[in-house]
Amino acid sequence: MLWKHAHFRSYFGPLTFTSPARAAGIAAREGRTHLHWATKPLGVARQGVRLIEDGFLRSHGLGLRLLPPVSMVIDDLGVHYDPTNPSRLEELIAAGPPEGGTERADQLIAQINAARLTKYNVGGALPDLPKGHRILVAGQVEDDASVLKGATGEIRTNEALLRRARALNPGAVILWKPHPDVESGYRKGAVSPHAVAVNADLTLSGVSASDAIEAVDEVWTMTSLIGFEALLRGRAVTVAGLPFYAGWGLTRDLTEAPDRRTARPNLAALAHAALIDYPRYWHPETAAPISPEHAVACLARGITPRRGLVAGLLAVGRRRR
Repeated sequence: MLWKHAHFRSYFGPLTFTSPARAAGIAAREGRTHLHWATKPLGVARQGVRLIEDGFLRSHGLGLRLLPPVSMVIDDLGVHYDPTNPSRLEELIAAGPPEGGTERADQLIAQINAARLTKYNVGGALPDLPKGHRILVAGQVEDDASVLKGATGEIRTNEALLRRARALNPGAVILWKPHPDVESGYRKGAVSPHAVAVNADLTLSGVSASDAIEAVDEVWTMTSLIGFEALLRGRAVTVAGLPFYAGWGLTRDLTEAPDRRTARPNLAALAHAALIDYPRYWHPETAAPISPEHAVACLARGITPRRGLVAGLLAVGRRRR
């Protein structure tokens, strides 16, 4: 987290970085806001703590490159990838967009799709694909918080997801897309070569998520954001876990959703909550607050923030592993 300190100060102004216990005391005594990175152990009562996490449009480059995000979410109830607790995003989805919000969300979706943006915007071109009903099975980092918290059903590994997709779709063309961080050997989630050979028709290594989504009819995932990105592109989505976009009637869910998710938003309402209401955006070069539309334009132009010295040194060390 040390590499993020300079960027956080650019985004939020003067900050004190300390332990959760000390932060809770400072916040109580001085009336300050207690921000806590959502994936880190808290160790104190959650009341009064605002959890922060990367937004759904992040950067040009993976998290392992230690590039600062153009968006983050701040949640005073929970965090969007943990379905065992309410989150502010759930409330925004259930409430629906304000007047004019549907039109704005539709325009933002069109802008994202025209620019062919995803969360990280990495990867190369597609190989030639077999003809037929194509299903993209998206792998994830298995020890990522979104999987540990959100994969609440019986499918909690990439291999189990791939096997289930094949079992329920014996005649389909199954395209297996391993997560880039897993392919690099940096994170957990590799699938055995035998399981890939038996259950997939082709492996899409190093392929952009946007290209892969646009080439298929369906997407299968546990909790990956690629499912949300597929919804934005009009694809059918099956989820084995409970990501924020599941349980609202827009996905085929293999796991029962919480009773809280009774609303039936359309895609524009879901997108308004997730991309307009919930996150905050900053210009990747100046760190000035910007609109979602401006952030999309920056990502479309390939504007990349400059890493600080700490992040640069850490990223070099990771590449050498």
